[in-house]
Parts: sequence; structure tokens; C-alpha cells
Amino acid sequence: MINHPVRVYRSEENLAHEDQLAHKIAVVAADPVEVPAEVTEMIINRVIDNASVAIASLNRGPIVAARAQALTHAPSTGGKGASVFGISEKVSPEWAAWANGVAVRELDYHDTFLAAEYSHPGDNIPPILAVAQHTGASGKDLIRGIATGYEIQVDLVKSICLHEHKIDHVAHLGPSASAGIGTLLGLDVETIFQAVGQGLHTTTATRQSRKGEISTWKAHAPAFAGKMAVEAADRAMRGQTSPVPIYEGEDGVIAWMLDGKDAAYTVPLPASGEAKRAILDTYTKEHSAEYQAQAWIDLARKLNREHPEATDPKNVASILIKTSHHTHYVIGSGANDPQKYDPTASRETLDHSIPYIFAVALQDGSWHHVDSYSPERAGRPDTVELWNKVTTEEDAEWTRRYHSLDISEKAFGGTVVITLTDGTVVTDQIAVADAHPLGARPFAREQYINKFRTLAAGLVEADEIDRFIAAAENLEKLGAGELDQLNIVAAPGVIDLAAAPKGLF
Repeated sequence: MINHPVRVYRSEENLAHEDQLAHKIAVVAADPVEVPAEVTEMIINRVIDNASVAIASLNRGPIVAARAQALTHAPSTGGKGASVFGISEKVSPEWAAWANGVAVRELDYHDTFLAAEYSHPGDNIPPILAVAQHTGASGKDLIRGIATGYEIQVDLVKSICLHEHKIDHVAHLGPSASAGIGTLLGLDVETIFQAVGQGLHTTTATRQSRKGEISTWKAHAPAFAGKMAVEAADRAMRGQTSPVPIYEGEDGVIAWMLDGKDAAYTVPLPASGEAKRAILDTYTKEHSAEYQAQAWIDLARKLNREHPEATDPKNVASILIKTSHHTHYVIGSGANDPQKYDPTASRETLDHSIPYIFAVALQDGSWHHVDSYSPERAGRPDTVELWNKVTTEEDAEWTRRYHSLDISEKAFGGTVVITLTDGTVVTDQIAVADAHPLGARPFAREQYINKFRTLAAGLVEADEIDRFIAAAENLEKLGAGELDQLNIVAAPGVIDLAAAPKGLF
């Protein structure tokens, strides 16, 4: 890896294209390096993982609306169109990226990478796959494109913090998906450079979408970034240019949205000929909840078995969760969001409330992507009573481990202190989720396939489930034009297209 210094330049300094971060990203994307076998295997895992959570979301409101929008946009003349999860109809690729991106993100149940910033790198797959299907690309082409998307997003997430400045994390997704599409299509460095710049410029937005009363836009935000990446690539291929320097300019993203004119970042990127391996640093979710909640669900399940007395609010004086800065201030009581303790809050809000999640997982000893968020479950009186006894606080050591770049010590958990009304104190801790590569039960191909089968049950016929799994596992051997096999069609009667809401299109 090469560490690239990045800072703001005055206009009169005239920073050359080849010295700009967007250009360096483009150089990496255009490098025809081979994809290692272990990276290919993980890409297949994540294709399966994305399909799992997309299928589970087929009849949720945001997906129904996004799918209806997509279906009003027929395949364009530049290719044969792309597939939308759950149905057999084809649409224009940018709209397939939109609909599938919403489906993948809706349940907050796919992969994650957390460092200086946080991210769901699996969000790169819908736009890259849509373009691959539209253009008749092969499985190997798709694998190369996805490897680039993961690499660029992870490298940006390691080095440039967005949330500190209240910028949504999809600002790293626009450039990474644009770069991945460039790799997929074999575009030249200059074209990818322009696409990356536009991919960033059009996807910077505030974090209000993840604050307070969290709306359905939470699922749409990464889908919008993916759609913009497809459009950015199209414009760049037609010779259209982007604002430069998009990162380093005196009126650019860093100067006015991030650390300002005196900013200094160091961004690691693969050297020429170096394999893109960043996907191996990422991890998926066993539970449908914000990633920082994964380990806490696992710890709560353990405490349910070992200390059942702590599940009854009459026995509990307080529950204190000592954790990282991010967990405390974003999904903990440090956010100062009253909605995080509101039994009538939306699913999106409850998904970002560690007091709620810990209380329910502690009482139930389990977690379900639908039942654990139902209004009936959230409103149960004994749960509300226990939930309001849960608070969080930042712990310096857990914050340090959260930000560590040493994968062996990087942690997303913390310590819980449960004080019972009889004076007994129960203390326990967890560093990483059970499904994490360093956790108690790391996810491997078997677990990815089981997750898919579990979430697809009752929504997809058994033969179709088997067919998709076989196609995904054969991804590397799929020939040009065969990537439609990665679509999944729902069982008859599962989707009612006529019931979709009406809009402008």
C-alpha cells in the first residue's frame, strides 16, 4: 500500500490531475491486477448476503416505492437493462441500482466496515451489478469491479472522517461505486477520474438522515449514491468533466465540508500491481441492527441465559453500557435523542437505539429482523420500563480500540454493568460480535447460505433458492451476458405490483 498525503490547495497552486486523490483512485481502478482467490470467495459471500437482505425486504414500504419508480424506466438503448430483485422485468441500470440499493439497505442487515468513518461496503454491489447486467459483462468482470468498489470505500473510510462534520457516510460510496464501475467496464484512467469526481460531488449530504426521527430516506441514501455513480460513469464516458480538484480544491469537499483549509489526510491505496484485498477487512451482520449493536445483542443473549433475573425490570435498578464514542453518541443515550426511548418510534429509529436493542435482546434472548421491531414488541410495558433503565457512557479504552487500525484489537463492544435492586452487580463485556472474523462463531460460506435460506423462506420457491445459490457460487465462471442469473424471482403472489403507491413517473 502507498500512503498518499492529501491537503487543500489554493487555486493558484494549480494541482495537476495526476496529483489529485480522485486521479489516484482512478489509477487504482484501471490497474488490471488479478483478484486473489480468497477475495473472489468473499465477494461471492457478499453477493449472497446482499440477496438475503434484499429478499427479506421485498414488501417493505421503501422497497415497494423504489421498485415502482424503477419499473417506469424501461431499459435504455445502450444495453439490455438490469434486473430488479424479486421480479423478472428489466429496467434501465441506474434505476435497477436504485431499487436494489434500497432493498439491500432497508433492514440494515448487510456488511460493514468501521474506522475513521463507517460504511456498508456491500452498497457498492447493486450499482456495479446493474451496469454489469446491462452491458453483458462476465462474472470475472463483475468480481473485478466489486473488488475495486470495496477497496476504494474501505481505504477512504480508513482515512477520512465524515461524521465528525455531520456529512453522511455515502459520500465515500459515490466515488467507490464510480471507480468500481470503471474497473468493470475497463475504462481508461481519465474517464474514471471524471466519474469519481462527479460521484463525490453529487453524493455529499448531511447526517440528519441518521439523527433523531430517522426516516425512510436512511435506506434510500446509499441507493441514491449508487444511482449517481451509474450516471456519473455515463456522463464521463460521453466526455463530460467534473469539478477539480474535487477533494483538494480551495472550494472543494475537504475545505468546506470536512477539516477545512488546513486539513491533512493520509489515504492508503494499493500500489501498481498490488491486489485489491480490502473486502477481507470487512464483516457482515448476524442480526438486523446497526453494526455497533451486533456485539451487544450477542452479549444480551448470553446474559439472558446466565442472569434471567436481569430480564425483569422489577429486579433491575440500572443498566450502564460503557462503550466507544461512536456507539455512545450515535446510537446511545449520548445522542440526546428522546426518540431513542420512544415506544412509538419508527423501525429506523429503534434500529439506532442501543438502549432499546439491548433491553429487547436481554429479555428475549434472541433477535428477529421483523418481530424485534414490531410496535407490539416496542410497546410492551415491562420492556419500556427496562429500556428506560439503560444508559450509555463513553469509555476511553473502548474508543481507542474502536479506532485502532490493528484488526486484532479493533473492537465494537464494551462493558455492561447491571445493578440489581438487591445490590448485586453483574458485569460482563464483549469486544466483537460472534459473527465477526475474530468472534465466537465467525461467518463462513455455510452461514451466508443459511442466512439466505432463512430470509428467503416463504418468499422464494425452494427451486429458485437452490438455483440462485448455485449461480452465485459459480460466479467466477459465469460468461458474458449470464449475470442475470444473480437475480431472484419471488414466489407467485408475494409481490403485488398493482398495489404500489403512485407518483410522478
